[in-house]
Amino acid sequence: MSKTILITGSNGRIGSALVKYIDAFLPEHKLILADLSIDDERGINLDISDLAAVRSVFQENNIDVVVHLAGLASPDTPFKHLLPANIVGAYNIFQSAYESGVDRVVYASSAQTIEGYPLDIQVKENMPTRPKNLYGVSKVFGEALGAYYAYQKNIEVVAVRIGAFEYQQEWRQMSSRDLSAWSEPQDLCSLLISSIESELKGEPFVIAHGISNNRFKRLDITETKKSLGYDPKADAFDAWNMSFAVESEPSACTEKNPAKESLFWDNLNTYSRIKT
Repeated sequence: MSKTILITGSNGRIGSALVKYIDAFLPEHKLILADLSIDDERGINLDISDLAAVRSVFQENNIDVVVHLAGLASPDTPFKHLLPANIVGAYNIFQSAYESGVDRVVYASSAQTIEGYPLDIQVKENMPTRPKNLYGVSKVFGEALGAYYAYQKNIEVVAVRIGAFEYQQEWRQMSSRDLSAWSEPQDLCSLLISSIESELKGEPFVIAHGISNNRFKRLDITETKKSLGYDPKADAFDAWNMSFAVESEPSACTEKNPAKESLFWDNLNTYSRIKT
């Protein structure tokens, strides 16, 4: 079914990739593109920290779904910059979506929401957030905001925790952590489309882990596959021809088996030290 989709942050790396993906594979959807400065006939110049401007965009367009990608994405961003972009801006998007009767918001969260966990723990979608920096805190706020609007205001919300979004041909500096959280662009675009189109099966708020099918995964994607039909194809270790034998596979890494978790990450980190 054709939808009118507002994509904020459409000029960014992820936004640009998503627009190209939809144009190529799902041209039936109508796109409204929003960024601070944009050169596209479908584009709107928008500062998401300006509530009146955000409201105007929603009021003037019959929007079905919002993909909220706008905001600052560096873990080192000072809080004074995070406040208008990631906190006030997120509120303005959710509130305007609610006022305008939007069906669903797909919120670009981040793996930084759980980066505070020790490296020997594979993080599942239902585990508590544990940010390691204020950028991660701002994304935890966005997830909480999404839960509020989902459960109290009846908007469907999918919060996608995006990992290391990198094009293979452009990525040269690879740490074990990067490899375990790689989000191959086409995989992520397919997840964002699933987040737009999938039936949420009675649950108005979903946390999704936006990484690829890497052999070793910092974030577990089991529930993301179940809830959204996500079917990632790429594996960081295959992409860079990195293969080696270990006793433990990612499926063996569970909260109830810390010894295997430790072995899992020890092997990954040892491999990284030898090969990178």
